[in-house]
This record gives sequence, structure tokens and C-alpha cells, in this order.
Amino acid sequence: MTVQCEIAARQASGAPMNRFERYLSLWVLLCIAAGIGLGKGFPAVFQAIGRIEFAQVNLPVGLLIWVMIIPMLIKVDFTALHEVRRHVRGIGVTLAVNWLVKPFSMAFFGWLFLRHAFAAWLPPGQIDSYVAGLILLAAAPCTAMVFVWSRLSGGDPLFTLTQVALNDSIMLVAFAPMVALLLGISAISVPWSTLAVSVGIYILLPLALAQWWRKSLLTRGQAAFDAAMTAVGPWSMAALLATLVLLFAFQGESILQQPLIIVLLAIPILAQVLFNASLAYGLNRILGERHDIACPSALIGASNFFELAVATAISLFGFHSGAALATVVGVLVEVPVMLLVVRAVTASRAWYERAS
Repeated sequence: MTVQCEIAARQASGAPMNRFERYLSLWVLLCIAAGIGLGKGFPAVFQAIGRIEFAQVNLPVGLLIWVMIIPMLIKVDFTALHEVRRHVRGIGVTLAVNWLVKPFSMAFFGWLFLRHAFAAWLPPGQIDSYVAGLILLAAAPCTAMVFVWSRLSGGDPLFTLTQVALNDSIMLVAFAPMVALLLGISAISVPWSTLAVSVGIYILLPLALAQWWRKSLLTRGQAAFDAAMTAVGPWSMAALLATLVLLFAFQGESILQQPLIIVLLAIPILAQVLFNASLAYGLNRILGERHDIACPSALIGASNFFELAVATAISLFGFHSGAALATVVGVLVEVPVMLLVVRAVTASRAWYERAS
């Protein structure tokens, strides 16, 4: 392993979850309450914020999304891509689940639960939008939190870094076509131009800026890079929570009228997480990969780049849309469900290793 890869592995291994990350679901619930309360108390203020747009992109939210995403993308080291050859089977499983299974399984679960099982309890005019939000949630693999999940499960840090870098590279070209395909299959119309603009604003430009910043920091030494990562770390969570307050300031009235919606949206998200994590974990075992490779492979196969999903849903469908609400529910369930998956893959290590 080269010195550069050793440094990358240390970066990827990271630290355990901090307090903000561990209680993310609690902060999300508090933001829901705060957003609903502020929206009812100061409706004119939030309507004015909603009108600050350029090319159908809400500028306050666009800025918050950049603050949310860029610190995460700085951690991605594309020089680790040559390490793909070290664990071809694990990488193959990760890519197959992320791009050939997860988006389609989420579209299926959305169709099964929202269009059929729960249709009677959902507003008919919003069902298509809810399904679109679920598809957006599953169309991009996790970029940042998977480092935390891998660390907690004892996953190989260099493999985790490699699969994140590879997935991000694929996402640059595959996210828009995948979303367009699945929305088309679900009979949901989205202009290609709007989707392309969203990819440029929320993937391409932040990634380019983050990699330029990363290179600039590393030229000043590893200590400078680590210090900068510590300083900007809280930015992502703070921006995410501020975005949620804005979303629920707009969504509050519909939520108060039908609070059951959040529970119903959480069920297909939970189903796809457990299905894809189990599939990736099982395939790695069948193919004979090590347990510390199977863990991050299963975890990235189950988790989502929910920051990108929230941004794209707002850009495509608007603040008031069911799509935006569905992606926010994904944020709400992400931490407890992924901690459950971490616990499962860690506890089953003896069973996993009996296969070899």
C-alpha cells in the first residue's frame, strides 16, 4: 500500500459518531416541530424565502445544500480508485446493489406500498410525488455517513474509501439517467433540462469545488487538512437541520392534517434498506469476501445520499411537494435503521465466517 493510500485509509477510518450524528433522528424531529411552529407563526416570512429563486432553484436552500455537501465531498479521495483491483468481488457486489438493484427495488416498494397498500390513507394528488421522492432517495449511494457506519462495524477503511470514490465517479454520469428512467417507468414527468441543471448544481460543481479545496489543503500538509475537516465538520449537520426547518415551515399544514403520512413513507424506506443490506451481505458471503469487506459493502448498499436527494427533490418538485417530504423522512429514519444494520452485521460475524 502506498503512503498516499495509508493516509487515505486513516482519513476514511475516521472517528466514531459524534453526539450530533448519534442523535440525528432526534434533531430532525425537533426541526420538524420548529419548522411547523415557525411556519404557522410567521407564514409571510417563509413565503418570501420561497420566492427567492433563480432558474427554478431556491437560492437560500441552494446555499444550504452546498454547505451541507461540500465538507462531505472533500473526504473523497479519487486517487484511491486504483485500489479497486484488491477486492474485485466486494466492489462488484457494491456496484451491482447500488446501481442495478437499489433504485429499482425502491421504485417497486414505492409502487407496492404507496400506490396500493397505503393508497387509501394518502392524498391522491401527492402519491406520484411521494414515489418520486423515494426514487430520488435511492438513486444515489451514501457518500459521507458510510465512513461512520464502516468504522462502527469494523470495516476495511481503504475499501470503504475506494467504493465511495468509485460510486461518486459513476454518480456523475448515471444519476440523471437513472432518475429519469425510473420516474418515466413510474409515469412521473420531469424535464430533462431541469434534472441536468440539478446534477450540475448539486453534484458536479460541489464536487469540483470540494476536490480543489481538498488538494489545496493537502499541499499544506496532513495536519492542515485534518484541522480543516474538524472545523467544517459541523457545517454539514447545521445546514441540513436549517434546510429541514425551512421544508417543514412549508410542509407544516399538510403534516398537521395527516401525521400518519410520515409513518407510511418510512415503511418502504425501511423495507428497501433491510432488503439491500441483506442482499449485499449475503452475496459477499457467497463469493467468499472477508467480513471487513462485506460490512461496508452492505452498508453502502443500504444507505442513501439523502442530502442530494433533498436538494434534487426541492429543485424538481418544490418546497411544498410530497417528493421533498419523502426525502426528509429518509433523513429521519437513516440513523436508527443504519445503526440496526451495523448491529446485525457485527453480531453475525461468527455466522459469516463459518462459510470460509
